[in-house]
Amino acid sequence: MDVAALVAWALAASAGGYLLVRWLAAAGLRGQPAKVTRHPTLVLVSHPASAVLGLCLWLGHLVTGRDWWAWAAFGVLIAVILQGVMLFSRWLVGGGGRHARGNDQPFPGVAVAVHALVAVTTFVLVFLATLETGR
Repeated sequence: MDVAALVAWALAASAGGYLLVRWLAAAGLRGQPAKVTRHPTLVLVSHPASAVLGLCLWLGHLVTGRDWWAWAAFGVLIAVILQGVMLFSRWLVGGGGRHARGNDQPFPGVAVAVHALVAVTTFVLVFLATLETGR
């Protein structure tokens, strides 16, 4: 299950990386629209950074086999999920592809859905694998 969680995490990171590149190509922070759908800068930066940190911690668990690495990765993953929910809710407020000012949003709905589904799968797999480490 540990390796399945790693694969799911890598897939979520790939989909998230695609979304990040699309957002940066569309002017990033400078291209943000009306205030109601503007994504908080701290969350935009910390969501991918925290996800990479969590992935590194999970890799530490896989390499060393130590339980605390898994629990640390799971703790970081909870923060990543909360940040992702905040970004997703702002995306939905903007109409899931259109902002309040009518500008096209750089996030395609299919990529957002794939990222979200794989992220939820990652969360479940990491949770189950982490529970197994204590046994």
